[in-house]
Amino acid sequence: MAVHLQIAEQVKKHREAQKQFLALDASREHAIERALELAKAGKEVQTSEINQITEEMNRIAMQFQFPPRKLVTREMVLNYVNIR
Repeated sequence: MAVHLQIAEQVKKHREAQKQFLALDASREHAIERALELAKAGKEVQTSEINQITEEMNRIAMQFQFPPRKLVTREMVLNYVNIR
């Protein structure tokens, strides 16, 4: 019975990590959208918030083997805006 409890606990941790990862992913996407809006308006673009979220996501990703996310540079944001 102890093995079943351990497996259940591991599954519970994995699901909680998955929920946290998805919530962070939504926050990251929102932060990227804000950066894109600033870039389109010709204002100064900062990626520190995006990358802080990304680093937190990647810590979870390493622990639970989720796909990692790339850090975002200012140049990436500006290039994306110029392509559109």
